[in-house]
Amino acid sequence: MADVARLAGVSPTTASKVLNGRSDVGANTRELVLGVMAEIGYRPTAARHEQTRERALVTVLDIVESRYAGTVLQGILVAATSAQAELLLRLPPGESISTNRTAARSWMVEQKKSGVVGLIALAVAVPDSVLLAAEDLEVPVVAIDPIDTTESRVVSIGSTNWAGGRSATEHVIRLGHRRIAWIGGPLGSAPSVERFHGYQAALDSAGIAPDRALVRHEAFSVEAGLRHGHDVLTLAERPTAIVAGNDEIAAGVLAAAKELHIAVPGELSVTGFDDTPQTEWTAPRLTSVRQPLVGMGRMAVETVLGMADGVQPASRHLQLATTLSVRESTGPAPSS
Repeated sequence: MADVARLAGVSPTTASKVLNGRSDVGANTRELVLGVMAEIGYRPTAARHEQTRERALVTVLDIVESRYAGTVLQGILVAATSAQAELLLRLPPGESISTNRTAARSWMVEQKKSGVVGLIALAVAVPDSVLLAAEDLEVPVVAIDPIDTTESRVVSIGSTNWAGGRSATEHVIRLGHRRIAWIGGPLGSAPSVERFHGYQAALDSAGIAPDRALVRHEAFSVEAGLRHGHDVLTLAERPTAIVAGNDEIAAGVLAAAKELHIAVPGELSVTGFDDTPQTEWTAPRLTSVRQPLVGMGRMAVETVLGMADGVQPASRHLQLATTLSVRESTGPAPSS
């Protein structure tokens, strides 16, 4: 890494940020560093884990159809391939195993016998019997965007959700919007609640009184966005902006606006969260808070393999910075 930084003319910290998919690096710098890595044949983790060709990692997840999950898995796959580790994807093995300690331990014993040296949990509840069984068997666990972040024993990787929710809300406030709705994920989800608190903080800082009629919590899905989008857009005094808890919800809101013949962004501004590839496919293209999803996946692999080698992370809860990607779905508030 020091050689890469020297040849690229950047600091080791900047070179490390490029390797881990961090968003706070300029495009030209990123291209330069990646070019140097390719030129000198630098392989990020293979040197440290040359002995891991027969080792395996298990990724356990509840959702596979979302763009969010697919993008995180891309980062996990790239990093695991680079580290010469086999990657196994698993849905929770049976509905009861998450609460059945005996069944979870039996399943985890099988995984360990097959060569699994680490477990990555994507958007699952913590604590969970599978994760606890892994801990009992001394199999390292890293949770990406865990539903509950209060469990201090589990190493977690996420993004600055509160700051992201605030930045999206402040963006539409700067555009002159004052009646701003929130449509988010479930209240049992820590990332969703953190984003909602960021929305509330932005309203408070701008002196905008919260309106309970403009707040909805349900699922991170297009269907939820469509349903609640209809609800708030048919109010007697409808919002001029909607801050959505993720891109799936925002896509549903855009569909609701289209069905109701409400122009975006002329009459309504909409923001999403995650900045998944689908933001480029919506009409209009969606303004969204970018999570470094690929970087989160790569960091999870790096961290769990390091833990398997006896190297503990500097912090139990790692957060990557969010940034706002402004596109055509947001614009000035309509004049009264």
